[in-house]
Amino acid sequence: QDLKFRATARRNKLLGLWAAEKMGITGTAADDYAKEVVKSDFEEAGDDDVFRKVRKDFDAKKVAVSDHQIRREMEELMATAVEQIQSGK
Repeated sequence: QDLKFRATARRNKLLGLWAAEKMGITGTAADDYAKEVVKSDFEEAGDDDVFRKVRKDFDAKKVAVSDHQIRREMEELMATAVEQIQSGK
């Protein structure tokens, strides 16, 4: 349970950094955006709140990334997050 919670938080941070890059946000602003994405996950159970935040921000910035691409990135980054935590990174 703890691993899942930590992995989800880390995935959301990685997703935030990925999304920031797509929107041309760099440096400290990218870290701040990633924190916003992590916080957005506390709105409701599941991943829909995180997905909606990134989708809304992409739409506002006219970033051409499909829903499918966002969801696929979320899945891939979850695997990355679990690997990082298990390897002690």
